[in-house]
Amino acid sequence: MPVLFGKRLSKAALLERVGDIRQVAGVRLVELADGPERGVRAAEVRTGSGLRFLVAADRGMDIADASWRGTPLAWISPTGLVNPGLYEGPAKGWLRSFHGGLLNTCGLSTAGAPSVDGGVPLGLHGRASNTPARSFAAREDWSGEEYTIELSGVLRESSVFGENLELRRTIGTSLGASSFSLSDRVANLGHASAPFMILYHINLGWPLLDEHAEIVCASCEDVPRDDEAALGRERARAFEPPSDSYKEKVYYRDLPAGPDGFARVALVNRRLALGVWIAYRKRELPNLVQWKMMGRGEYVCGLEPANCLVEGRAAERARGTLRELAPGETCDLELRIGVLGSSAEIEDFERSLPGRATQEGPSP
Repeated sequence: MPVLFGKRLSKAALLERVGDIRQVAGVRLVELADGPERGVRAAEVRTGSGLRFLVAADRGMDIADASWRGTPLAWISPTGLVNPGLYEGPAKGWLRSFHGGLLNTCGLSTAGAPSVDGGVPLGLHGRASNTPARSFAAREDWSGEEYTIELSGVLRESSVFGENLELRRTIGTSLGASSFSLSDRVANLGHASAPFMILYHINLGWPLLDEHAEIVCASCEDVPRDDEAALGRERARAFEPPSDSYKEKVYYRDLPAGPDGFARVALVNRRLALGVWIAYRKRELPNLVQWKMMGRGEYVCGLEPANCLVEGRAAERARGTLRELAPGETCDLELRIGVLGSSAEIEDFERSLPGRATQEGPSP
């Protein structure tokens, strides 16, 4: 039975108190109507616990924004949400429609930096986030004492004489939940092997992110992407106020998985007694990428489970780490995102980590 507003209520007890379950929780399908976002189909989800998030059906079924009891969790870029018809693909044109948001999917055949692979020019982070979903559907129903909420849809990345990849996405949560799950199945529908790169670009922002925030995870090495990141390596998991001169830093981590096969990481702000945790199945997503950007207006921490690094497909191939799907092959990926809404929940999360959790941020 869910706990709502401090009370554990049965289905019967709750329905005695509301005329419609949507008084408390549910899904509302909308179409955005102004500016560059005009025409984007979306679904607003409320769980009744204080968690609210917006799924952009026409932007890869990504999570365009999210909040917890009125507090925003995600960084929103200057572009805002952009209709996929305005997508600019070449080189770094992706940045013209990178809205940030709680989740931005990068892939499917390339992710990371622009590159040229086999004579094919590839843009930044691929096309997934700018691909509208087909068969987009929302379902809500009681299952015994649990009220479940589920969104599903299908994305296709295909080209004549090129790749033919399909992603089937399901986003699920329930009444009273402070988290949601994301299940992706990627299939190669083509007749030749195809490169498969995917990165879940999770973008956390102010007020969760400030100089009191820190990354909490199991012990592991913070591997800098380049010389710029190496300069600030000792503060990779801590954060500073916004500045004009800051240059982005990227770190790679190989987090250990727990007994359930999931690796876990969180961004927490002990002053606010608030955090966001991420769990991802390590078997398919071996890498965690951290994007640290402390610029004015571009003030964001990206925590990004991935099956690749972010140096582009050509570099992945040269390292011998490029994932490919054979004709008819599928890959199932699992990701969970949730809120830590109190100091006690933050402490419980730390205790759940494999080995000893490291805390390299400032004191509370």
